Amino acid sequence: MLKVDSVQLAYHGRKILQDVYLDCKPGEVTGLLGRNGCGKSSLLKIIFGTLTPDFKHISIDDQVTPKGYIQSKIAYLPQHNYLPRYIMIQQAAQMLVDPKAWNEFAAHKIYQQYSRKLSRELSGGELRKLETLLILYSKADYILLDEPFTHISPVQAEEIKQIIRSRAAYKGIIVTDHQYYNILEVSHKIILLDNGCTKLIKHPDELITYGYLSGK
Repeated sequence: MLKVDSVQLAYHGRKILQDVYLDCKPGEVTGLLGRNGCGKSSLLKIIFGTLTPDFKHISIDDQVTPKGYIQSKIAYLPQHNYLPRYIMIQQAAQMLVDPKAWNEFAAHKIYQQYSRKLSRELSGGELRKLETLLILYSKADYILLDEPFTHISPVQAEEIKQIIRSRAAYKGIIVTDHQYYNILEVSHKIILLDNGCTKLIKHPDELITYGYLSGK
């Protein structure tokens, strides 16, 4: 299990994260919701190890890990494109995809269609979908997805949700996006980040109670 506890982060004296706890285990999708600027992306970067907070306690299978990515246990999809513009999709896939999952990954139509293209030759939606697939089919046990449904079509979003559900059989997945309805559909549990604190949402109506969604 991946456990994230007691994360504290402040910028110029302003507390961004102060009372954070969440966990995720293989076979589970944890949805992370919160208003724009509340610290969701910062929290994912802290878990991955590319942002240093004032304090954190992160463990994988009860072993404290200062930088999860060093152990190749965590893979992270950032908000923005991460593939170099001049890398061939096939080359990127060979570096990132778990060999045990290669046949399933390579069977996806979008990979077959663009495997010999450079990343810069793809549209924004096509590249976003492929980058998401590369992370979901990586060797990592835990996957962090930051806005996987942004800049893709509704049809592509449905395909990504199906793949998340499929890959969650093998991995623990934490996913956040402003398109909250996609998060609600794909997640086994929902965590709301509000005023720097995490709250376990037991019923969607609580998102209205905490002011994340309008009751109208």
